[in-house]
Amino acid sequence: MTLSASCPSGGRPPARLVPTQIRSGSEQMALDTLLLEQSCSDGSDALILRFYQWSRPTLSLGRHQGPPTHQWRQLAISGDLDLVRRPSGGGAVLHAGGLTYALIWADPPRQRRQAYAQVNKCLQEGLQALGLELRPGINATERIVADCFAQSTTADLVDSGGCKRIGSAQFWKRGHLLQHGEIPLDPPQGLWEAVFETSPPCWTPSTPSAASLELALKQSFQTLNPGLNWRDEDLSQEEIQRMDKLTTCYCLEPAQA
Repeated sequence: MTLSASCPSGGRPPARLVPTQIRSGSEQMALDTLLLEQSCSDGSDALILRFYQWSRPTLSLGRHQGPPTHQWRQLAISGDLDLVRRPSGGGAVLHAGGLTYALIWADPPRQRRQAYAQVNKCLQEGLQALGLELRPGINATERIVADCFAQSTTADLVDSGGCKRIGSAQFWKRGHLLQHGEIPLDPPQGLWEAVFETSPPCWTPSTPSAASLELALKQSFQTLNPGLNWRDEDLSQEEIQRMDKLTTCYCLEPAQA
């Protein structure tokens, strides 16, 4: 089993697949954090996996990253994008025309790099099914830079030309792990250039659709982890209400950022 998990009863540990969510950036960050908190409090699921997209172009800043630049604030004021703060670390990520994954892991390896490596195996397998070969980056550590996709480490996945294709970040709480990552597919070139002053990554020979990529990744996570008892389970009304209460923790108002 790629993603190790234990089950005291001796049966197959439960794993939850949350249906695709298309929500605002602050809602998505609140939901990732809520699911992690639930994992810490009840531990009912060994794993929770979900994929999501953003209802509006959104720039997310890492937990320890500095405040938004003047340019980013102006883009937010003009309505070109929203600004949010992630619970995880790393640099800024533009979420537009891509697919985001989030994994909540109740019993991850104690080493951060080992956790990244195990999740990367599932991501690589899914992309390979679509004819896309990726490998981990080569740098062991990273410094926080404005553009998350301007550099890659062993936590990330790059193509044969060294271009970063999947950027991942972690947030740990009481031994439980939230790992989420962005897969840019068809980001708007003009907005990307306005944010980062460089061209967005371009898939060759063709860009996979978000739907086909999500399906391939779901299959790879389940195929590589047959020892888990996977089930589909949508958000409950209680979870949605609790998520709504957390959104203000992650929304960055441009005038105050």
